[in-house]
Amino acid sequence: MKKALFGSTAVITLAAAAYVPAPAYAQEVVITDEIVVTGSRLRQGQEDSVSPLTSLDSEEIADVGAFNIGDLTQTLTINTGAENNPDAFTQAQTTGTENINLRGLGLGATLVLLDGQRQVQTAVANNAGVNFVDTASLVPLIAVERLEILKDGASAIYGSDAVAGVANFITRKNFDGALFSGTYLNHPKDGQYDEYLVQGLFGKTFGGGSVMIAASYLDRSDLTTAERRLSRVEDDTSNVGNPGSFYVPGVVNPATGAPLPVIDPTGCSEVGGIEQVLGPTTPAGTIGLCRFDFGDFYAHVANEERLNIYGRIDAQLSDTIDWTASIGYADNEATRNNSPTYPFLQSLVVPAANPFNIYGTNVGWLGRPSGTGGEPAGNAFTNETLRISSRLTGDAFNNGYWEIGFVRAENDATVTTPDVVTDRFQCSLLGFQEALGDAIFGEGYCDNAAAIAADQGVADQFFNPFATSLLDPAQANSPELFDYLIEDYFQDLSSTLTVIDASVTTNLFELPAGPVAVALGAQYRLEERDARYDEIGTNDGFGFLIGARPYANEQDVYAVFGEASVPLAESLDLSLALRYEDYGDLGNTLDPKVGLLFRPTDRLSMRATYSTSFRTPTVFQRFGLATALNQVFDPNIGGNVFVGVRATGAENLRPEESRAYNFGVTFEPIDNLVLNLDYFDYNFEDVITVQNYQGLVDADPNGEQILRNEAGQITLIFVERFNANSVETSGFDFSAYYTFDTPIGEFNPSFVGTYIDTYDLQDPFLGDVDGAGNRNFRNFGSPTPQLRFNLGLEWNTGLHSANVFYRYIDGYDDDQNPGRTVDSDGRVDLRYAFNLGEALQRDELVQLYAGVRNLTHEEPPQVFTNAGYDSKVHDPRGRLFYFGLDVGF
Repeated sequence: MKKALFGSTAVITLAAAAYVPAPAYAQEVVITDEIVVTGSRLRQGQEDSVSPLTSLDSEEIADVGAFNIGDLTQTLTINTGAENNPDAFTQAQTTGTENINLRGLGLGATLVLLDGQRQVQTAVANNAGVNFVDTASLVPLIAVERLEILKDGASAIYGSDAVAGVANFITRKNFDGALFSGTYLNHPKDGQYDEYLVQGLFGKTFGGGSVMIAASYLDRSDLTTAERRLSRVEDDTSNVGNPGSFYVPGVVNPATGAPLPVIDPTGCSEVGGIEQVLGPTTPAGTIGLCRFDFGDFYAHVANEERLNIYGRIDAQLSDTIDWTASIGYADNEATRNNSPTYPFLQSLVVPAANPFNIYGTNVGWLGRPSGTGGEPAGNAFTNETLRISSRLTGDAFNNGYWEIGFVRAENDATVTTPDVVTDRFQCSLLGFQEALGDAIFGEGYCDNAAAIAADQGVADQFFNPFATSLLDPAQANSPELFDYLIEDYFQDLSSTLTVIDASVTTNLFELPAGPVAVALGAQYRLEERDARYDEIGTNDGFGFLIGARPYANEQDVYAVFGEASVPLAESLDLSLALRYEDYGDLGNTLDPKVGLLFRPTDRLSMRATYSTSFRTPTVFQRFGLATALNQVFDPNIGGNVFVGVRATGAENLRPEESRAYNFGVTFEPIDNLVLNLDYFDYNFEDVITVQNYQGLVDADPNGEQILRNEAGQITLIFVERFNANSVETSGFDFSAYYTFDTPIGEFNPSFVGTYIDTYDLQDPFLGDVDGAGNRNFRNFGSPTPQLRFNLGLEWNTGLHSANVFYRYIDGYDDDQNPGRTVDSDGRVDLRYAFNLGEALQRDELVQLYAGVRNLTHEEPPQVFTNAGYDSKVHDPRGRLFYFGLDVGF
């Protein structure tokens, strides 16, 4: 029988589980008063923690069939707005990574630890310019003994980033034996999407110590939007296509004199373009646009390979000194489909001298090199992470202990994206005639492009921008010319973390109710970042991705901290913590935490905490410059466009600050029934964000930060990072667990949920925003369904086990499309396992299992946006079958 822990612990027994094979012969994890529980540096049992804590041990993480940590955290009701799906439209740089977003306060507001020590943040940033810990590169899931999630602020204990809470992944210790697992997952409904996961774990104990090695390999095929189209055509249609539209002299708006586009008269719908008629037919053509549906060229799930290796050694150096060291390496590689070519957002001129020009005069062109009929282009991502850690622990006076720790970790990332080179494309329309380029664009415009064209043997070719290139093979553009026009935009990024810390704990003196325990310590952290780009990108030479500026910088932090546990009475404990951090030219901060734990009876405990927390600006936020791609509604044309948004760093950023309250109760009204309720309240201020690009356009479509080409199309939006926003969120976490035995086995029903009462945002453009129950597309917040819950039932006989979960996500308003809502989502997951080893009366573990996620093949709720669903909340994959085998000895 599984026993739920009392005190401040809210144990998610089943409802937020994922698959980590646990040997049948392995002893159940026992939480004792001899360990350090997340949220304190004092050795104590979880029942003595004053903070709300969720704990998942390796037995409890055994029912869903998750292939990675992202699959696990996505089931947590306290996690909202994480970016674990490779959505090209909102997650341009972060494909192949995973993360946690507790309370919807941002990817950087949750501190992720491995065995209580920090991990390096990603070298890549999300579209909002936030770096985070990549949980996909953290550790093989098979090596995780338990996951502890602290659900309130913890900067007083751990320092920066612990604003929304802490997720501490604790690896197995003293594992003796071998364990192997193989799992296969398939989505048979659409396409050939499948996943293979192979994991292995080997451990050996010896006199005074142990060694463990774990490895996992994941091979995931892609699920393309062509195979599973979730969006409407109008949501994935660009005004910039091939065939495209032309600006012909004399075709203007009679009221304003502004040029009007005409649909390519040589063909549009005939070759798959979408005609949007905006006016009458003129001698030059019909006024309007030849639009391009790019919705079939992307991927809901990227093609990925993930290799993760982890090793750990524990040794007793003497009777009083222990040593732990670990090394981890992860190599994640992903490829994601893009459009055949991106839209070209600069002004283009087709000269009269171009032999394919049917107009006989210079005309402007709104188009891209390849669109209708093209093949998807590949966007490649690599993330390599190396981490080493070491920790010495020894006995101290008066039943205390001391620790000295060291962590060095580095994440190296590359992003390779094909895009059109600006001057090459324009000069190809001019036939590389330097004199013509000089006359239209200025002295020397085509010199470099013509020289490269000569080297590649295409200097005698004109690019044909008309539909005749698709209708007549004799007028088609050559593959060599396409190769010349398109280059890979290469980004080489690195992030490095060094941490040295030391602490000592001891019992100061005795009170009638027990000893007063204290912990004192200091920490040094160094964060280093480096970004390099290819020569074309460094010089903003790409037609759509533009480019970025290289930079290298670092930031160091010095901290001292203290913590105390004071037993005021036999049933009343007081917890105090205080931390001071100095981060050089950014200033310093002092953060307290105070908590009370009251246990009037063995069946009832009550807890309360108050704390302040902070998050320092990252080196990237202060010094980095990056261009992300985003969907923007342009009121000038009355439709959505997909454009580059360039964010610049700000050295004078202040730390983000927060205060948090938590009040909770745990009650066992009858044996084996445990009820938990927690009220949380966060006030997060000075949130670092970039200016909201949609807010800028809404405020002034022609403002100085909005760059448009001669045709009036947005080509680039400039935004700045700054401290301006605030978030206040409050709500309830609740859970219920019950265990009962029957003649046919043990049953464990469970219910876990989160209700968000308020999620109030202060946005510099929109003012006060009620973000609860809102998608928050037009502001800096996270999508925030108000209610999420998991209802589960497990059945176990020893020989057989099975579980069923119903996972519910509430509906919410879609502020991108006012008046519409994102529907609620409910899915059923099933799993069955057969213990073949027990059936054969063998000591070794041999377990067969099979399951299905999303039994009824529910589609994600439709959103009128690129890709057709909210990738930060819902899963696009539909019904997923999986089966596997575990063998242990």
